Amino acid sequence: MGDMNHSVGLSRTELVEFDIELQLESGRLLGPLRLAYETYGKLNDRRDNAILVAHAWTGDAHAAGRHHPEDRKPGWWDDMIGPGKVLDTEQFYVICSNVIGSCFGSTGPTSINPRTGKAYNLTFPVVMVRDMVRAQQMLIDHLGIDRLLSVIGGSMGAMQALEWGVHYPQRVRSIVPIAGCGCSSPMAIALNALARQSIYNDPMWRKGNYRTEHPPADGLALARAVGHISFLSDASMQLKFGRRFSVRDGQFDFFGKFEVERYLEYNGRNFVDRFDTNSFLYLAKALDLYDVAWGFYGLEDALSNLKCPSLWFAFTSDWLYPPYLTEEVVAVLQDLGRPVSYHLIESDYGHDSFLVEPEKFTPKVIEFLGRISRAS
Repeated sequence: MGDMNHSVGLSRTELVEFDIELQLESGRLLGPLRLAYETYGKLNDRRDNAILVAHAWTGDAHAAGRHHPEDRKPGWWDDMIGPGKVLDTEQFYVICSNVIGSCFGSTGPTSINPRTGKAYNLTFPVVMVRDMVRAQQMLIDHLGIDRLLSVIGGSMGAMQALEWGVHYPQRVRSIVPIAGCGCSSPMAIALNALARQSIYNDPMWRKGNYRTEHPPADGLALARAVGHISFLSDASMQLKFGRRFSVRDGQFDFFGKFEVERYLEYNGRNFVDRFDTNSFLYLAKALDLYDVAWGFYGLEDALSNLKCPSLWFAFTSDWLYPPYLTEEVVAVLQDLGRPVSYHLIESDYGHDSFLVEPEKFTPKVIEFLGRISRAS
């Protein structure tokens, strides 16, 4: 698998502007559009070695390397992207773009609406995962790439990979959806409803018209905590915290906390500093609305458009997108006679397994991408 210490080095987020109006699934128009993206490695002469990495809910375009030598942490998938790594930058040209609706450079609710000169806030249109992919396709055009070798991503990234395969079959040679599904489950929607409510109940939210320096911090921190619980599992919480009581509290202090409570509090607070509340809500809405069969006669009709090989992974302890959700999609693809592989990975780390224990599935990714590359 190569030396995992190899890094892509210093990376930079690029911005590209598209002076167009993109028609969204809702029928509304969004434009002009800006997309933030990063690239690693080089596009080969045949322009056929490009892999698009799609990020999850609160991710960004900064998937690998460091922006400054003194950065404490590298990009979010740095252990996967680089020379000699799974997505080997000596072999592949890796692209990661921030989705529309987010707050890390691509057009979203924090962007200035050119018609009003003010931030969109809640006048921003509702976007679906399909709209995110439509915008990404413009970026791939801009980079001069006809066909992607693969689209790979976990969670919301898996949804994007599947949408690419279904809507742009002539533009992708393979997809690798990790911890994904064909549509969000009622339970996932219910958890997002709690997160939403905690934000709406924060008096600082002001129907989305909060000042950026005074966000609804309590509501967003609680919303993130709800999300965070759903990314973990019972087993991973036992491993990480057990029933340990916080060392700084007395057991009988009324406000004393267990370690797991402190952890959720700490994570929520940290999140407020790095993520915009309205973007959080818009992306949560996109996750809730996600249904690959939307606009088709059903799942089989939608998936019949997926022609390329697909490699799917689910994780035993994932209760946010349980394996059965992945298996529903895989079963239909098998019935359609499509080239599909599926692996159920034993892991105690819940939905976050794909970030915490990548070594459990990466050998299969390397083998799969090698096969796709050789088939060109």
